Amino acid sequence: VLIQQVPFRGSLSIWMSVCLSECLLTVFLSLSLVASASISCSVSSLPLSLTVKFVNCGQGGLVQFECSNPSDFRIEADGVVYALRPFTVSTLRAVPLVIVARDETNQQQWQTQVRLTPPIGQSQQEIWFPSRQTDSSSVGQLKRMKRDWVIPPINVPENSRGEFPQDLVRIRSDNDKNRSLRYSVTGPGADQPPTGIFIIHPISGELSVMKPLDREHISNFHLRAHAVDLNGNQVESPIDIVINVIDMNDNRPEFIHQIWNGTIPEGSKPGTFVMTVTSVDKDDPKTANGMLRYKIVSQNPESPTSNMFTINNKTGGIITVAAGLDREKVPQYTLIIQATDMEGNPMYGLSNTATAVIKVTDINDNPPEFTAETFFGEVPENRVNVIVANLTVTDKDQPNTPAWNTVYKITGGDPTGRFSVPTDPTTNEGLVTVVKPIDYEISRTYVLTVVAVNEVSLARGIHSPRQSTATVSIRVIDVNESPNFEPNPKLIKLEEGMQPESALTTFTAQDPDRFMQQTIRYTRLSDPANWLRIDPNTGHITTIAVLDRESPYVKDNMYSATFLASDSGIPPASGTGTLQIFLLDINDNAPHVYPQETEMCEKPEPNGFNITALDGDLSPNAGPFAFELANRPSDIQRNWTITRLSGDFAQLSLKIGFLESGIYEIPIIITDSGNLPMSNTSYLRVKVCQCDHNGDCTDQQHIVAAGLGTGAIIAILLCIIILLILVLLFVVWMKRRDKERQAKQLLIDPEDDVRDNILKYDEEGGGEEDQDYDLSQLQQPDTIEPDAIKPVGIRRMDERPLHPEPQYPIRSAAPHPGDIGDFINEGLKAADNDPTAPPYDSLLVFDYEGSGSTAGSLSSLNSSSSGGDQDYDYLNDWGPRFRKLADMYGGSDD
Repeated sequence: VLIQQVPFRGSLSIWMSVCLSECLLTVFLSLSLVASASISCSVSSLPLSLTVKFVNCGQGGLVQFECSNPSDFRIEADGVVYALRPFTVSTLRAVPLVIVARDETNQQQWQTQVRLTPPIGQSQQEIWFPSRQTDSSSVGQLKRMKRDWVIPPINVPENSRGEFPQDLVRIRSDNDKNRSLRYSVTGPGADQPPTGIFIIHPISGELSVMKPLDREHISNFHLRAHAVDLNGNQVESPIDIVINVIDMNDNRPEFIHQIWNGTIPEGSKPGTFVMTVTSVDKDDPKTANGMLRYKIVSQNPESPTSNMFTINNKTGGIITVAAGLDREKVPQYTLIIQATDMEGNPMYGLSNTATAVIKVTDINDNPPEFTAETFFGEVPENRVNVIVANLTVTDKDQPNTPAWNTVYKITGGDPTGRFSVPTDPTTNEGLVTVVKPIDYEISRTYVLTVVAVNEVSLARGIHSPRQSTATVSIRVIDVNESPNFEPNPKLIKLEEGMQPESALTTFTAQDPDRFMQQTIRYTRLSDPANWLRIDPNTGHITTIAVLDRESPYVKDNMYSATFLASDSGIPPASGTGTLQIFLLDINDNAPHVYPQETEMCEKPEPNGFNITALDGDLSPNAGPFAFELANRPSDIQRNWTITRLSGDFAQLSLKIGFLESGIYEIPIIITDSGNLPMSNTSYLRVKVCQCDHNGDCTDQQHIVAAGLGTGAIIAILLCIIILLILVLLFVVWMKRRDKERQAKQLLIDPEDDVRDNILKYDEEGGGEEDQDYDLSQLQQPDTIEPDAIKPVGIRRMDERPLHPEPQYPIRSAAPHPGDIGDFINEGLKAADNDPTAPPYDSLLVFDYEGSGSTAGSLSSLNSSSSGGDQDYDYLNDWGPRFRKLADMYGGSDD
């Protein structure tokens, strides 16, 4: 659309391309500035599709554009004019627009009026189907089709508020001049999902959009237009139509995270990178609608300056721009970051904010400082692993970090390493601890120099102050120390066999407390064999028994005894010393044969076996040994012979070819090789038995039984006696059990059994005056006191068994003649509901005899008229208990 050119002061030409459907006016200005000195400037006119470059003739002035209707239009510094709302053709003429250009240097200004009009002499855009031209050089030959046209895409802005349907384009075919055609479109948005967005008038071919479009949902549509005749025959080849959805700034930037966390070490230099924040915009990133710009809106706290950080407006990278980050003063900064589209235009762009939390991390820029120059402590001597003093420091760095944790080092005053200063992990205090015993007699005080440092080195440029060094004064407390034996243990060598009351040695202790006047007394603490005695004042040790090297208390020729030395301090202290006596061997033990028992067959093959000797002494008081048979009994020399094989071994052989089974004791005289040799007659038990062809004894059990010793026989007798006692106890228990069982049985006297005897009821008594009965007992059965208690286990069979008594009703103490029936009924209910009650508590009815009884009425027992009519012979079949009754009624008259 060509807008009218309006000349004014200077030469100003405005070419404006108006797109009503897109609500966008793009103004290209070609401007010639006329200064007060009448300097002429050249004007360069550019095509409508490009932005005009302004030539200022070298004056360097900036021109600012303004429009007279900022509510409907806005103009950028580059001359681009935007429509802020949609316009229709009817309202377009009523909108005046004045453009003002102002030179900011000399405040000169130019203005022009822009008149907006719709296109003149042009109708709606039409798209024609490409005509089919053929080459007429040869008739009847194949037709050559011309290449199809390339249809430019149709641009439709999103979120249009205009009236719908909104016409886009008209599709025409040159064949509609001579016949009627029908037009249609296919593709997504027409007859494919999403359907109903685009429609075409079948006769006129006008393509319209039915609803607002959303570029973020679908950015373009590919449709295909068809032209057919009334019979449905295709007239034209389908053409492709591309509809592009033009982006509008309808989406705000959205940060990926609403809260961004970052860290930076304190003391960082300006330009140190912190972190990057990112925001996305759903609008087209190729247009200004999707081009974002970042900026920091606020900083909290504003210390030491309000601009400690800056942000790259395009990438979102945050860096420091000022020095002075100190965690001890400001541990954390909170930044409000704003992202704005339209390349950050604050007037027309949409924006959003997020929070950036920047924590200042600690570095070791504060050394630990002692709270005092000198610390004091005291410790008793000879104590270890005790805390003498607590060293306290202050450190401004972050607690419980390597820059805060303190390490204490002793740099002077402890050449022998008797102290250490570990760190309390909770309080960060230094614990001066004694690790080696301290002797008061050597040093009474210690003065230590302690330096406090952190686990990590101080930051560059930070030095340790004087307050990082302190002095620790420690006083040693004198205590009563235990006497010490020297040497301990003490070793002496003696020959065994030393007689009692022999002097051995003097074993004394020294008191380390040189500044205390004390006496020491000695006692025996451990003497396993009770061989020694010590003088309590002098420590002189003598024997009270013979020292024997072969004693079981002697291990490897060494005997040990422990003595106690106690001083006279308050409280007294004591120390122990060990005396080790190495006993030298003498020939005081005679040898004996080994083994002491052996076996052989009646006809041995071979007929000999080897023996040796054992001696408790050591060489040379032991072997070699001399072996010989005793002269008595006489059959020993006659049946046996002994031959020495070596210094320690001999062979005992049988002279005869057969020896009867049994146990034989052979006396053998063995002599050792001591300086004063010792001899001993030792008995060898030989078990002779019958053997099989393998040489194994077959009557081993007989031989063993024949050779039972006294101890074995006593053990067997004890076992037999114990077994008999157990049998006797079992028999007594069984008899006692039978007696208890019999005692529990029912003791029934046949003469007293009411079920087997007839009771006499013929005593009528003396009338009412003789009936002195206590009827109150019937009215209150619960008040009856038993006359006697029956022994345990003696009860009648018709009595109620012993069971836990149920909770039966209790009658009132006041007697009443009529409550006996209620009491009986209540007792019956309680008995019926009692699961443990036997059937004896059932209600028995005695006032009704029933009908059809063979016995008839009880009155017939005393009736002479009817007694003969009854047959009582069946009573003989009821057993001995009814025999007396059968004799009375079933017998003859006699």
